Amino acid sequence: MTAPVFVVDQLDGVGAEFVLDGPEGRHAVSVKRLRPGEDVALTDGRGRWTQGVVKTADGKDRLVVTDLAPVRDEAPEAPRITVVQALPKGDRGELAVETMTETGVDAIVPWAASRCITQWKGERGLKALAKWRSTAREAGKQSRRVRFPEVADAATTKQVAALLAGADFAGVLHESGDHPLATVDLPAAGEIVLVVGPEGGVSPEELALFEEAGARPYRLGRSVLRTSTAGTAAAALLLTRTGRWG
Repeated sequence: MTAPVFVVDQLDGVGAEFVLDGPEGRHAVSVKRLRPGEDVALTDGRGRWTQGVVKTADGKDRLVVTDLAPVRDEAPEAPRITVVQALPKGDRGELAVETMTETGVDAIVPWAASRCITQWKGERGLKALAKWRSTAREAGKQSRRVRFPEVADAATTKQVAALLAGADFAGVLHESGDHPLATVDLPAAGEIVLVVGPEGGVSPEELALFEEAGARPYRLGRSVLRTSTAGTAAAALLLTRTGRWG
């Protein structure tokens, strides 16, 4: 898909034309400056999408799309890749979400690890979660995806352990790993769950709990990556090794 992507609430009952207005219409008309005859894609971000041609661009925020193709459903990728991302400090969380979305991760689980400098509490936590979800949406559009990654509610360590226990492959990125992630056997279907720790590292207690749940520690390479980039690097490796980037 090469046409710019715009998000709509739903695509059921779309007729011969579709009016894109509001924030998405403003982005199409005033930022992208789309003109009649240009191709656009419309998606609900959950795998449903269609493609059409700009008929008119009116004012600053109204785009009329015509020649719409039948609505299609993009099947979920297999294996599904979920990254449990410990909360980084500052805006590096949004950076991690952005690059993992562009790479192709299917789900992101924010994790309040014991050594996280940042902790999501109350209203501040809700705002931070909303930022992560907004970032995933915008990065999904930018990378021309029609199925955006799910960003879950912030998880506790016990909740992460339960998620790992149910995975077809579970691992923790950690320098203590005896085996490189590049050589492990990976499933062709099901779910892969990978844990990325915080700046201070995964604590021994957390590591032990995750190993009990079936998640062994693995290393990426000789260097230790920052928490905001490790998930993206690992996801790229997994996408290549599972054939999703083949």
